Amino acid sequence: MLTAAAPPPPHDLAAKPAARTGAHLVVEALEREGVDYVFGYPGGAIMPVYDALPGSRLKHVLVRHEQAAALAADAYGRVSGEPGVCLATSGPGATNLITGIANAFMDSVPMVAITGQVGTSLMGTDAFQEIDVFGVTLPIVKHSFIARSAADIPEIFAEAFALAKGGRPGPVLIDLPKDVTQALGPFPPAGPVPAPAGYASPDPASMRAAEALIRAARRPVLYFGGGIAIARAEAALRDFHDRTRIPAVATLKGLGGLPTEREDFLGMLGMHGTRAANTAVMESDLLICVGARFDDRATGKLDTFAPGAQVIHIDGDASEISKLRRANVALPGDIAAILTQLEPGRLDIAAWRTRCARNAADWAFRYDAPGAGVYAPALLNALSRQAGDRFIVTCDVGQHQMWVAQHCRFSRPQAHLTSAGLGAMGYGIPAGIGALFAEPDATVVTVTGDGSIMMNIQELATLRRYGLPLKIVLLDNSQLGMVRQWQELFYEQNFSEVDLYDNPDFAEVARAFGIEAFTVDRRADVPGAIDRLLKTRGPILAHVRIDPAENVWPLVPPGKSNSDMMEAS
Repeated sequence: MLTAAAPPPPHDLAAKPAARTGAHLVVEALEREGVDYVFGYPGGAIMPVYDALPGSRLKHVLVRHEQAAALAADAYGRVSGEPGVCLATSGPGATNLITGIANAFMDSVPMVAITGQVGTSLMGTDAFQEIDVFGVTLPIVKHSFIARSAADIPEIFAEAFALAKGGRPGPVLIDLPKDVTQALGPFPPAGPVPAPAGYASPDPASMRAAEALIRAARRPVLYFGGGIAIARAEAALRDFHDRTRIPAVATLKGLGGLPTEREDFLGMLGMHGTRAANTAVMESDLLICVGARFDDRATGKLDTFAPGAQVIHIDGDASEISKLRRANVALPGDIAAILTQLEPGRLDIAAWRTRCARNAADWAFRYDAPGAGVYAPALLNALSRQAGDRFIVTCDVGQHQMWVAQHCRFSRPQAHLTSAGLGAMGYGIPAGIGALFAEPDATVVTVTGDGSIMMNIQELATLRRYGLPLKIVLLDNSQLGMVRQWQELFYEQNFSEVDLYDNPDFAEVARAFGIEAFTVDRRADVPGAIDRLLKTRGPILAHVRIDPAENVWPLVPPGKSNSDMMEAS
């Protein structure tokens, strides 16, 4: 439950000033789109919008760095399915949003990013805090707008929201010159914005061809990715899997599409995937690829990936089909509708299912590592299971990210929020903030490392301000762990700039922010630590010291086939 610093009570929308500013049109446009939360940080060029916020229905969340605003909006969009909204001023405010915008673009997350801009007469003059954010962000947005007139604001916002969540979702940028938001007028009401075109029905001949391939296959694999969560197609995926019982594997972003403990689910594939998942894919004669894109982290050396398999590729974005691996049957369109309509009938795959299940059992992860120190995979597995179906993890980037993917239990796609495509350190705590505003009753846990947490540690102040009950598990090995692991394995143990020996006492740092915190360094104390994390009502940080030499296994070396997996010696 969110307990602190409530925003002012909403006022009646009918009580608007007769002469409104462009900034009032911005606020009204956001209200019209049903926006509840705006994550932001004020400044000069965006000040007119902040002046119009009080008295509106919008709840503004004041972060302590604009990057955190964009990352929180990203997580809000992933959990809610609606565009997350972030707000920043011009110049450094706008550039600080860029990492979060890029993160949303890489992972296809609906977002509307709003930036202040210098007045139109100053644009192009190198004015104070002027940055061409329109140009800077062109490669990482679905679309961009510069409002040249206050009268255009309602239509711009309506179109921006439609674009952000239509088709393949993504971020849309709206740049607001200060004179436009200050302009007074009565303004005409917003006109209707055409609804984005829906998906065409799947081609019947392609559907029959796909069904024939599935019936003929003896070693099929269902390979699914982040498109399942984007399309909210998990129910259709589970129904298709119930009907076919085809052994299944997930990408990093696909985790949760099928529940982790489901029969015939073999785990994550790829660089840090399970041996059972990678072996099944490499031995398959048919890949049914659903909402995945043959990313290099999943495929390893592409020309050796599933060498004997034909491919059925189902995706909401037709441009992804045959981009990296030629599809024998292409099925672009509504993923849920296609999976529901596919009826391959009875399959002759009992021997294949038995083989995959035996491999999964033989190669299952073990949690009985020797020693008295904390074994991070065992802690994460136990924590996720004890948290139950309301569990959401927001993960930073590094070794802990892969341990979360390998060892946590996920019951739904929205339970696993991670910076997959961009790999942005510092994602975890801001994403936890966004997730809690999207789903206040969830048990939200941020798993971070001693490197990642320092990227956005200032957001502990945001947790305190809003009383957000985020559970933070900080795995501290006093190293940049993933870089150190690669240097050990592939750079002849030339450990260059990875030693974080001078870390602060993170529990003391958290307490300085007013956050409850404690330290764990013994395995025997882990059960009590999990209980304390889950039972504490407010924000809490567990500073968990782990072995600096611990590596993530298995691992497919860069440039190698997924059949060339390295294991712990």
